[in-house]
Amino acid sequence: MKNILLILSSVALNALAQLFIRQGMLKIGSVSLEIGQLWNMCISFFSNLYLWGGMLCYAVSIILWMVVLSKVNVSLAYPFLSVGYIITAVMAYFFLNEPLTLQKCIGIAVICLGVIILTYSKDFTS
Repeated sequence: MKNILLILSSVALNALAQLFIRQGMLKIGSVSLEIGQLWNMCISFFSNLYLWGGMLCYAVSIILWMVVLSKVNVSLAYPFLSVGYIITAVMAYFFLNEPLTLQKCIGIAVICLGVIILTYSKDFTS
């Protein structure tokens, strides 16, 4: 159970990082891969707390993920990253006013079923 909490904490922080970065990029605006555009984005980064928050969430998420992989087989832990899709879709709906369509809800239900099946696998509990 402790390993699942570590996994879910890492995944939740990764999802939160996505939301912070999206919010930060909404403040900066559309960016292309042109050198001048990327330079402007880098300059804007230093004053954008949302982007800093996203990077911090990523950093902590990576540290937790390293702890997870020191304890759990990657073949069991990695599928839990799909929970990030659920967290991101739901949080984006509430905090960024992004649509949560019927198709997304069905997909989320399928992901939940897969994670539940994985959680009760013999390899994970032993």
